[in-house]
Amino acid sequence: MKYRKKPVEIEAFVWTGNFEQKEDPVWIVQAIDSGTVVIPHYEDSAAKYGFLAMEIKTLEGVMIAKQGDYVIQGVQGEIYPCKPDIFEATYEKV
Repeated sequence: MKYRKKPVEIEAFVWTGNFEQKEDPVWIVQAIDSGTVVIPHYEDSAAKYGFLAMEIKTLEGVMIAKQGDYVIQGVQGEIYPCKPDIFEATYEKV
C-alpha cells in the first residue's frame, strides 16, 4: 500500500546558530526557557559534536540540529529538527 502525508501546516525556521538571530519564534524561546531545547556553549558543542548544535529533547530522545537545519513545531506542539533538503522536498510555504 502507498500512503500520502495529509496536508498540515507547521511552523518552522532555519536555525543559523547566531545568538542574535532575529526571527526566533516565541515557541522556540519558550522551549529554551523550559529546558526542552538546549544550546550548549560553543566549546562544549564542538567537543561533543564537532559543530555548534541545538539539542532538542523529543519523545524519541535528544535530536540534534546543526546550523542551517530547519527547526519545526509540529501539529501537537512537538519540536524537532529537519535537514534542509528533506524540509524543502516535504513542505512548501503557505
